[in-house]
Amino acid sequence: MSVGERIHFNKQEEKKQLKIFPRVFPEVSRVNLNDLMKRAKEEEKKTKRNNLAISVAALSAVAVFGIILTL
Repeated sequence: MSVGERIHFNKQEEKKQLKIFPRVFPEVSRVNLNDLMKRAKEEEKKTKRNNLAISVAALSAVAVFGIILTL
């Protein structure tokens, strides 16, 4: 089998696989970098909010415990 025949054979095999597994091997798959950046920023905001809420809860618990101890 020559190089040209192998290339042609491989292209045919890829087309068969695309027909069999269209969702697994999409022909055109592009990643939108702006969308990824927006998702990363949103995830970071959620993480910061969660950390703030946990910190406030912990500080409140310490304050309540301190008040109880002084009584």
